Amino acid sequence: MTDRMDVVVTWDWWTRRTQVERVVVYTLVSLYALYWFLLVLAWFSLAAPASSLRVTVLSGLATLALGAAGTLVLRDAVRLHPAKGPLPWRSLSVLVALVVVLAPMTLLLPADLQFGGALVVIATVAWGAGGLLDTRVRNAVLVVCVGLAALLGGSLGLAAYGLAVSAFLVFTVQSSLWLMGVVTSLERARDSEAALAVARERLRFSQDVHDVMGRRLSTIAVQAELAATLAARGDSRATEQVLEIRATAHEALREARELARGYRPLDLPTEVDGAVSLLASAGISADADVDDVPPQRHELVARVIREAVTNVLRHSRASIVDMTYDADELVVSNDGVVFDQPAAGDGSGLTTLADQLADHGARVASGVEGDRFVVRVDFAPAVSEVES
Repeated sequence: MTDRMDVVVTWDWWTRRTQVERVVVYTLVSLYALYWFLLVLAWFSLAAPASSLRVTVLSGLATLALGAAGTLVLRDAVRLHPAKGPLPWRSLSVLVALVVVLAPMTLLLPADLQFGGALVVIATVAWGAGGLLDTRVRNAVLVVCVGLAALLGGSLGLAAYGLAVSAFLVFTVQSSLWLMGVVTSLERARDSEAALAVARERLRFSQDVHDVMGRRLSTIAVQAELAATLAARGDSRATEQVLEIRATAHEALREARELARGYRPLDLPTEVDGAVSLLASAGISADADVDDVPPQRHELVARVIREAVTNVLRHSRASIVDMTYDADELVVSNDGVVFDQPAAGDGSGLTTLADQLADHGARVASGVEGDRFVVRVDFAPAVSEVES
């Protein structure tokens, strides 16, 4: 039972990761796993033909020491990437010291095992330090690897082989780190685009507030000045002017409520086009199929789409958003499931939306369905107030 629970927890940890996080984890695990696989393979080329237990044990200890030092350098290279410096001199010095001590000792091995010992050192140096982008380090790695292969191989062919192996290992490590860096950079750019899209939406709302409330408040200010002037003169029209101020204030309050509830009456085609454009600016593909929405429900559907899209931009890591209307049901879903993503009922904007649509007889439900976050609005029980 315990083993099964451990498997479930481990798998749940993996499913909670975003696609970018999975790429990072996969890249790092691959780098370290392949590094040790190469070391074990190179050591096996020594241990298998060795007739002496002493050679097998000592070469294994040397391989373990080199592998540990190379792992530390690789770790620092991952942390430093994509910067070229400052170089991790502490871990790099340990690796250099071990290579200086152990590389000459390969000459003490039997002649048929010396090149295998060179491969252990080459794999350690090329893979461990190959992730550092400093040109001096890369050139030094290639020179050391070629020199060892030439010295212990005793031929230009084996020297060329050592160069090819070391160059391939360096290229593999650097290309893996480069790909990981590109993916994470794109994710940061996408987050910035999403934040910019939300900022644009806030700016649009502030412009609506300025257009509506600014005009009304300016009118109230002018009317108040006129009322004060009339009152100072004892003119009976001052009372009438005060009543006009009150009417204007009530009108401003009504428009403010409309802004708070839905930014003023919404046009569905305009809102859908704006939502698709807004998502596209954040790097999110959107598909909308809402042509069958009855005209009397246009504003309500537009309101749902606006809130759902805002929710996607603020709380998810979506790459695809689908908006469909069929059989009195609107469905807005995205593939950017984040487990702390707000759902209706937790105080989010969807809660406010659910309360607003409940007044019109519609029901709002939201939550994770499989690998998607879905907002569903059922208009089937809508009362005649919506249909009118």
